[in-house]
Amino acid sequence: MPRFAAIDVGSNALRLRIIEASAPRDPLNVPTSEQLSLLAPTPIEGAAWTEVASVRASVRLGSDVFVSGKLSPNSIGQACAALREFRSVIDNAKVDAYRAVATSAAREAKNGATLAERARREAGIDLEMIEGIEEARLIQLAVRRKLPLSGLSALLVDVGGGSTELTLLDHGEHQLSTSLPIGTVRLIDTYLRNTKQVDETRTRLLDEAIDRALASALVELRGRKIDIIVGTGGNVETLAELSPRKEPTPGYDRVIDVASMQTLRKRMSAMTTADRRDTFNLRPDRADTIIPASAIFDHLATALAHTSIISPGVGLTAGILEELVDKFFHVWDTAGEAESVIAACLRLGRRYSFDEAHGRRVSKFAAQLFDDLKTVHAFGDRERLLLRAAGLIHDIGDYVRYDAHHKHSYYLIQHSDIMGLSRDERAIVANIARYHRKGPPDSAHPNFRDLDKEARGKVRGLAAILRVADAFDREHLGKVTSARAAVDRAKNRVLLFLRGEGDRELEEWTVLAKSELLRDVYDLKVEIAHEEVHE
Repeated sequence: MPRFAAIDVGSNALRLRIIEASAPRDPLNVPTSEQLSLLAPTPIEGAAWTEVASVRASVRLGSDVFVSGKLSPNSIGQACAALREFRSVIDNAKVDAYRAVATSAAREAKNGATLAERARREAGIDLEMIEGIEEARLIQLAVRRKLPLSGLSALLVDVGGGSTELTLLDHGEHQLSTSLPIGTVRLIDTYLRNTKQVDETRTRLLDEAIDRALASALVELRGRKIDIIVGTGGNVETLAELSPRKEPTPGYDRVIDVASMQTLRKRMSAMTTADRRDTFNLRPDRADTIIPASAIFDHLATALAHTSIISPGVGLTAGILEELVDKFFHVWDTAGEAESVIAACLRLGRRYSFDEAHGRRVSKFAAQLFDDLKTVHAFGDRERLLLRAAGLIHDIGDYVRYDAHHKHSYYLIQHSDIMGLSRDERAIVANIARYHRKGPPDSAHPNFRDLDKEARGKVRGLAAILRVADAFDREHLGKVTSARAAVDRAKNRVLLFLRGEGDRELEEWTVLAKSELLRDVYDLKVEIAHEEVHE
């Protein structure tokens, strides 16, 4: 059977997990877009897994970054040594596919690129710096595969060394995600460094810091119905062992009793780290992080009036492996993934009160033109999704000001979380939106110049299509109801066939006015075929 590996370069430790997986036993168990949106009555199951190896290296990268903003040479060296060991385990296990990700400490470090470069050179590991929103997506995937969440509103809370990710699911539909700069190592380095015990003063400082960090998220969460809180991360599993709920909770094996956890927190705070380690049989790097972890969960549960927290026993590596396995066996729900990205764009647009009808029309027109021009642009499904996303939210900059709204759209998209898009993909979408009007992409513009060569090519090619698609709805009145394109290479032209209201002179004039970039990129002159029958 094929084997798969996941590497998590976290703020508190590095982890490697290798599994062996068979193809899904039953096609009904493969997650479809409908399942992902509705959630089956039981957990969504994929392939059968067998654990092959699990390795953990205690390298606390966050201790450097959260104090100095940089990874120390010693920490980078220790991390690379661990990754070399991981590479040896992966090679010996004959792994078919792997993914290695680095989270908050590495992505925040000024010299994080040095770690990634050395990981590639010294260990042969391609290390990907992922954002908090990607962490949340992968953890969400793992939780949904493990727990029965049908008909419930669930708050997923992942407490890591550098950050805490909150994700709200309502009947399986993603409602919101946010990444907060509070993590166990970050809080220790800021408030608990060089303390033997967590006295009342330190406890008060810790509580105030957590309250401030959670404040904006709680404003959003308190107005929503939340049936269960689901906790992930190594500390949660330990808390579930030390503070278990005595009454059984149907459907959930491991549940933390919040009252017991609060008592445990007070007891542990009065101990030294060594006493905690010996009394509760904890690893040294768990004996200190369990205090801020329990504090974060305590604050959330208390603020939301919950008496228990579900511990599913899964985390980031499980989410990575779920996706790797599904894609290897060609059962990954690509269409569902794309629609999740579009749903995230809709949420972003609504946050800025965008013209949703116009955005939807432009996105539809852009996708149709993309399909009709596939013989000339050579882009794939992922680029089609990026174009759809840009078409949907290209005008959100109107929220700031109509003048130069294309530039405001760029800024809002570039600095927003869109679940399902990587940082590089979000930059491409932001640039496509930036160039839906006015001047074309120009290397004199920093936003365009900072992209790599491949990304610049995508922006030029996709922005050329978006400019024409946007022109079809020039007045935001839906006068053009459908548009098709036909490429005539013999005459180096593309014919546009439009349907809709007869009075659309302004739209047709705008199409021709905004077609210059398409002509330059694809060497095609745009012409409108007036013989098309009106609806």
